[in-house]
Amino acid sequence: MTKHAPYRPALGRQPLPRSFKDLTPARHFNPRTFFREMIWKALLTRRTGKSQRPAFPKLTFGQVAITWIGHASFLLQFTDLNVLIDPNFANWLFLLKRIKRSGLKLEHLPPIDLVLLTHAHFDHFHKPTLRRLPHPKIGIMPWGVGELAYNLGFGRIVELDWWESFCQRDWKVTLTPSKHWGARILRDHQRGYGGFVLEHQGRRIYHAGDSAYFDGFKEIRKHCRPEIALLPIGAYHPESFRHVHMGPDDAIQVFKDLHAKWLVPMHYGTFRLSFEDLDEPPRWLRQLAAEQGLTHKVRMLEEGVPQVF
Repeated sequence: MTKHAPYRPALGRQPLPRSFKDLTPARHFNPRTFFREMIWKALLTRRTGKSQRPAFPKLTFGQVAITWIGHASFLLQFTDLNVLIDPNFANWLFLLKRIKRSGLKLEHLPPIDLVLLTHAHFDHFHKPTLRRLPHPKIGIMPWGVGELAYNLGFGRIVELDWWESFCQRDWKVTLTPSKHWGARILRDHQRGYGGFVLEHQGRRIYHAGDSAYFDGFKEIRKHCRPEIALLPIGAYHPESFRHVHMGPDDAIQVFKDLHAKWLVPMHYGTFRLSFEDLDEPPRWLRQLAAEQGLTHKVRMLEEGVPQVF
């Protein structure tokens, strides 16, 4: 493992919220509004989408196939490496209903070599999904998260700090900063969070995890210069949610900060985690991309359908 910058830099660090009211003004977070917006509307919404057996492409060296499973979950495939990021196949997260089915079924996954887990929140670190994976060899996650992953079937668990890298054979994973928080439960202060840059066969793919916009994305460009950026675009309304999440306008700016070649949006349309309409983030992203001449740079993936880059 190698480090490229000081341990857990101050860049983007912020105090953990002491309660959910720290994330939103009190007028937004009251039991009636929360139940109506997050739970009741989801219960009344018919679940859409279908899980399908994916047609995984035959790849040549240097090609990567990216399959969006839904929410922040992706399968990345190279000729010799299969990687899962934040896998979540749940139809329910406690009372939160999955609105759109996962793009493929868990049993349709190829053998998994590596799992990247960006932080311990339940929609990203989903223990029932991880338990059902066919014994992935390595799990990489931020500091303080590893204890949650024991007895989940990993052959090896690796914890990283910001800017720390783990290498094996010819692939490399670096944990990058984000503006978010990592607690599994409130006051769970010891757990880290971030994004990942995966480097393999000359490609660099960046998964931002959960994050609000901050200047740290420019630092990620300097250190890692990702080519493909998997960026969240949902869970941004009310405005106070932007303390920890991004909207499409932020994602466009992040894409520019990174100087990446492709923008692949995620973290929308699967679970109702905020107050904006579920179809608003992709619509707004398409509008902004068209206005700024970036339509050809945005790759909107359909769940369960591999795309070769």
